[in-house]
Amino acid sequence: MRHFGHIPSAVRSGLFHREPAEFTADSPARTLAVALGATLYSPATRPRLADDIRKQAARGVVSMVLCLEDSISDADVEAGEANLVHQFRDLADGRTDGPDVPLLFIRVREPRQITDLVTRLGDTVALLAGFVLPKFTEARGSAFLDALAQAERTAGRRLYAMPVLESPELLHLETRAETLAGIAALTDKHRDRVLALRLGVTDFCSAYGLRRSPDMTAYDVKVVAHVIADVVNVLGRADGTGFTITGPVWEYFRPGERIFKPQLRRSPFLEGRAEDLRTALIEHDMDGLLREIELDRANGLLGKTCIHPTHVLPVHALSVVSHEEWSDAQDILRPEQDGGGVLRSAYTNKMNEVKPHRAWAERTLIRAEVFGVAREDVGFVELLTAGLAG
Repeated sequence: MRHFGHIPSAVRSGLFHREPAEFTADSPARTLAVALGATLYSPATRPRLADDIRKQAARGVVSMVLCLEDSISDADVEAGEANLVHQFRDLADGRTDGPDVPLLFIRVREPRQITDLVTRLGDTVALLAGFVLPKFTEARGSAFLDALAQAERTAGRRLYAMPVLESPELLHLETRAETLAGIAALTDKHRDRVLALRLGVTDFCSAYGLRRSPDMTAYDVKVVAHVIADVVNVLGRADGTGFTITGPVWEYFRPGERIFKPQLRRSPFLEGRAEDLRTALIEHDMDGLLREIELDRANGLLGKTCIHPTHVLPVHALSVVSHEEWSDAQDILRPEQDGGGVLRSAYTNKMNEVKPHRAWAERTLIRAEVFGVAREDVGFVELLTAGLAG
């Protein structure tokens, strides 16, 4: 797998100063956590799920969650489990005929589903990257992680966990600190199998009867923004104790009545097709998504939960490291700068302070490895346009 691998190599070489590197399910966890990118969710009950997975892989999707939880009704769980077993066999049988299978995760409801599904999948478990664990707290999560450890022994291979932080105990102010401390203790104990932490912002909003409009980001809903800040504060630290935390889902993908003016400036968009792209993004309420992706990264989140294929490319395009970011990170991490100090950036527009900016630079170079470094004259508009054409 590689990001932007779905576009022709000649086009890709014209976009990137350093192209995205290839990775596999066996790559180091630190690499995979960053490489998740836009994780596309799909109900496990879809009758042509294997074909859907192949199609999305051909369009640049590198991680998917096949959901047995909130996306399907209680009455459909048993059918969803059976469908997953059937569809994994279909994927395994046709694996040599198409693109690489994305990193596949199953979102379960209960711990027993983990061990049961791994047994039922048989040898096709080789296509499974791990499980998404809902409503994760210390009390609830322990049984999930114990079941995952048992499933690993059955499968004979590593299976990753992606806990979802979405419980009321985490949202409510009076229980938040204790809940975060418990989650931190449990995930640290299982650090080698926790790939990333996911935020369930829809559940956060639900607890207060809220739903953000397409004109607003998660950071405009203050009760949600405060939780995100506290989660990053405790679980996203750059001192070796933190985890990759992914951005919340963007719920909108159809045109609707707009109240506020568009959030996309005209200046990044050139004449012709790029201006048409800007119009299309605005008409489909995607300008709000682009803004939220930028705010995700500014607040310490990386990657995003996606419920529609049209959201994938914007997430990936805005994850590519700009040539300016890469240049700054390279300068900060040069061996001769180990003693610290202050440098004027190569772009002569900012101060690079070696010690305070080191953690940022290290994270930036990991992102550069999996998403690539854009050429000096290439921005997200060109990446979006090329990705759509590909």
